[in-house]
Amino acid sequence: MTGAERRQQLLNVARALFAEKGFDGTSVEEIAHRASVSKPVVYEHFGGKEGIYAVVVDREMRVLLDRMVSTLHGGHPRAMLESAASALLGYVEESHEGFRILVRDSPVASSTGTFSTLLNDIAGQVEHILGQQFAERGYDEKLAALYSQALVGMVALTGQWWLDARKPKRDEVAAHLVNLAWNGLSHLEDRPRLRLN
Repeated sequence: MTGAERRQQLLNVARALFAEKGFDGTSVEEIAHRASVSKPVVYEHFGGKEGIYAVVVDREMRVLLDRMVSTLHGGHPRAMLESAASALLGYVEESHEGFRILVRDSPVASSTGTFSTLLNDIAGQVEHILGQQFAERGYDEKLAALYSQALVGMVALTGQWWLDARKPKRDEVAAHLVNLAWNGLSHLEDRPRLRLN
């Protein structure tokens, strides 16, 4: 096995273990054992458990961020919302191990950041889009940040729930998310007030 092949094998093994057991529940010994190598091989490639974990998290964050950001360009806002919800749920479905790793609290600061940092990056892109839409409709553009956090949070938390529930099917979950978000957004009041009294 070449050095690059061995490195990829170790990443694959570690990714599966981190998804199954979390960072704290995974040891270098177990990574080495499952990869049929000695512990020094893991240390040689990654410097230890923290190093291999950081690489796994960074790769997953890049994949998810690329998927999400690619959905946020051009088109009607509802179509972008549908694409974004579908992209996140598609990632959960196709890369459930990676998503499981991302949503756990990370004990290691990776160069790309944490899951909450990733969501903030996505919310920043959504804020820009919402700001334009708010301006066109005469709403206060400063509130775009609040609404973008709410939308991204709604989709992300639903993704976390769906990771284990897996019912209903992905497209149905995405359709319900869009239904709630879009129909709620299409009837926004420009100055909402609580009606508790």
